[in-house]
Amino acid sequence: LVFILWRLAPKYTPLFPIAPAVFGSLFINWDIWAVLFALLAIYFFQNRPNLSALFLGVAISTKFYPGIILFAIVLLLWSQAKRLALIKYLAITFISWLLINLPVAFNSYDGWLRFFKLNLDRDSDLGSIWYAANLLGFYGGNINNLTIIAFLIALSAIALFFFATAPSRSDLANLSTVAFLTLAAFVTISKVYSPQYILWLTPLAVLALSRDSQRFAFWVWQAGEALYHFAIWQYLASYSGAKFGLSQDLYVLTILIRIAGLAYFSRALIKAALADRSQNLRNAQRNPLDFLPDSIYG
Repeated sequence: LVFILWRLAPKYTPLFPIAPAVFGSLFINWDIWAVLFALLAIYFFQNRPNLSALFLGVAISTKFYPGIILFAIVLLLWSQAKRLALIKYLAITFISWLLINLPVAFNSYDGWLRFFKLNLDRDSDLGSIWYAANLLGFYGGNINNLTIIAFLIALSAIALFFFATAPSRSDLANLSTVAFLTLAAFVTISKVYSPQYILWLTPLAVLALSRDSQRFAFWVWQAGEALYHFAIWQYLASYSGAKFGLSQDLYVLTILIRIAGLAYFSRALIKAALADRSQNLRNAQRNPLDFLPDSIYG
């Protein structure tokens, strides 16, 4: 992971391995494999798109979240009028996903289907904004409908942001920023937030960084994640009859702090992209004769 990040963004790669919440989540579940294949998809996107699509299909087979990277790729290729390349990329990704999933589905259909049903049928769960609302006594109706509507609104806003800022930025900057913002919206709106989700977010954050001034926002966010990483285990300890643990109110507070930190860092990325757009517009509005000495035209 670190090597791939270094090849793509050497300046900010050291931020990834020293982030406390990242280190603490490395061996929770199998998410690290999805992260690896997702990063390989990004790494090969520019020069070997077919291989990139293959790796993305493998990543989506491991976890749903890399599908969010596909949203960023669709926007990028569509904005560049590369329709055939987009269709080919989608086809290879789907075939790759299908080749992995079909044998599993044929061998154990109920087990394969359970993974999908679990995500659809589950109620609000640990770490989510919905779980925090429930602990505070707020019940907002059908969570599935609320999450779908909220996420569609977020996707629309991110798409508008992309089309406004894309011309002034590199493909990697566009891809990583849009993927991060979309994933940030997804994990904020989702019905659950697990500690290892930081493994999904941080590599994309490292790739999206473009200014040294953004490091402060990065560490504010990471501090919130580290706090939540500690809080979730303390909160769960209270369920096991332990004499120590975290109260519901404090657990809700850590959820809100984590979300606020993520929003703060997302704001820093958006601000940088809009600044690049403004600079690009100013450059375009300059007098075409600005490069000539003043004495030539008085």
